[in-house]
This record gives sequence, structure tokens and C-alpha cells, in this order.
Amino acid sequence: MAEPDRSLLVRCRAGDRSAWEQLLTRYERLLHAVPRRCGLAADDADDVVQTVCVRLLENLDRIRNQEHLTGWLILTARRESWRLARRRGRELPAGPDDSGNIGEDRADDPLAPLPEAELLKLEEQQLVRRALEDLGERCRRLLHWLYQEDPPVPYAEIARRLEAPVGAIGPTRARCLAQLRRSLEKLGS
Repeated sequence: MAEPDRSLLVRCRAGDRSAWEQLLTRYERLLHAVPRRCGLAADDADDVVQTVCVRLLENLDRIRNQEHLTGWLILTARRESWRLARRRGRELPAGPDDSGNIGEDRADDPLAPLPEAELLKLEEQQLVRRALEDLGERCRRLLHWLYQEDPPVPYAEIARRLEAPVGAIGPTRARCLAQLRRSLEKLGS
């Protein structure tokens, strides 16, 4: 089972380098996703991630509600993305147009503020990544092959990789999804 953020933060405050590395590994994809979705190039996104990590380190003692670390990281990454864009001389929009739509204009203005729905989607994706950490390696691999590979790996190939009968893949998938659901419920509460 993956160590909760609360515990990792306590260990980070005590100077535990391995806890810091675990925390950064856990949130690495999320931290890169925010500036990229804001329209920043990969190099600029890397700069934002570094700055967010420094901000987190500076604020370890001030983070009051550790259950909302994901939201804090998203907000900080978004603000740093905007700051970097301003430093680079790019204009940022004030907000959505009169129709309230932001997403449709993103091609013309990639630095438009992320819509609330997109922020929620980022948080949900991070929650799923966290729940996947709680699963055993076998379940993680199975779910990855079925839902993250494009195209999904066929049952016959999964059976070969897991050294299991093809008929066992469906029931194993169901058990893994049930475990994932329980983990998501636990993390969401």
C-alpha cells in the first residue's frame, strides 16, 4: 500500500530524502501536465516543475490541509506557468470570453486559464494514479495493458505475459477493478 501524503510530508519535514523523492515521483506527471495544458513548451514546463518543487519545499511547514496537496500543487503550477509566460513576454488572457468558453479558444490562446472541469480532471487523474499505487504489481500491469496501452493488449497476450490461462484474465480484471474502486473510495474520503 502506498504511503499517504500526510506521512510523506511529515517525513519530508524531518529531512527524509527518500520521502521527498517518493513525493516528487508521485506527482511528477501531474506537475508536468499543468504547464503543458497551459500551452507551455516542454522546457518551460520543466522550469515550472522545478519552481513548484522549490515552492513545496519552502512551504512544507505551512501546508495545513495535507489531504488537498494535489489541489495546492495544481494551483501553484498554474500560477507559475502564468508567471513564466509573463516573464517571457507573452500576454495572458483575463479569463473566459463572454460565452464562458475557454476550452474552445485554447488553440488560439494556449495560455488561457484552465477551465474548472480540466482542473478537476487533473485531480481525478492524480487520484487514479494514487489508487493504482495501492494495487499489487500484477493488477497494475494488467490494468495498464488493458486500459493504458493503445491499442489494448489482447487477453491471449496478457495471459502469456502473466503465465495464466486466458479464461482467468476476465475474472482477474474484475477483481483488480474492484480493488481499484475500493482504493479510490478510501482516497476520496
